[in-house]
Amino acid sequence: MTTRKDIAERNDRALLQAARDVLAEDGAHASVAAIASRAGVGIGSLYRRYKTKEELFQRLSLLSLDHWNEAAERGLADSDPWAGLAAFVHSCVEFGQGTLAPIAGAIEVTPEMSAKARRGDDLLDALVRRGRTAGVLRGDVTPVDISLLIEQLGRSPLVDQLRKQGRDDLLPAAAAARRRLLAIALDGLRPGPDPLPGPPPGEELFSGRWSSR
Repeated sequence: MTTRKDIAERNDRALLQAARDVLAEDGAHASVAAIASRAGVGIGSLYRRYKTKEELFQRLSLLSLDHWNEAAERGLADSDPWAGLAAFVHSCVEFGQGTLAPIAGAIEVTPEMSAKARRGDDLLDALVRRGRTAGVLRGDVTPVDISLLIEQLGRSPLVDQLRKQGRDDLLPAAAAARRRLLAIALDGLRPGPDPLPGPPPGEELFSGRWSSR
């Protein structure tokens, strides 16, 4: 028997997924109406769950941070430093971590968000240090490099375009192509004879954007 609680939870999952999808397509200009329409619920239902669009995006951010941290913890628990790091990157890319980048600086960062983000930074630092020490990760790759790589690959313009066009027949091929690109990118993290060009990116390029100016 389906209860009101079950319906509410189902609607909440639909809203959160719709918000992620609309953000990927429309960026920070994603509208509440578009999110509600994508989720198949009324705007009233959305506002009963989230008082503001900012509150909805903050909830999305917390879920994204939780996924990042859980993926990093699983990576560190793997006895193989390279397998653990690669699995972490795979998990974050498949989750679509980069879809929230457009709202950086547009919402208030709550204390809970800050605490989870610091935890995520520490976990990624540990993954990178372990990979370097084991000699499976090139020495000039930094945690910010990994974060930006995940952000770049976490969004797929091709997949977004095909979804907008309703080309479900091409989505499996697009997903397969995305996996190939991820494999190519991961291979580039392996130690090689040539150094990476230029200085390493600064923290401001990743986390600094979330501070309102």
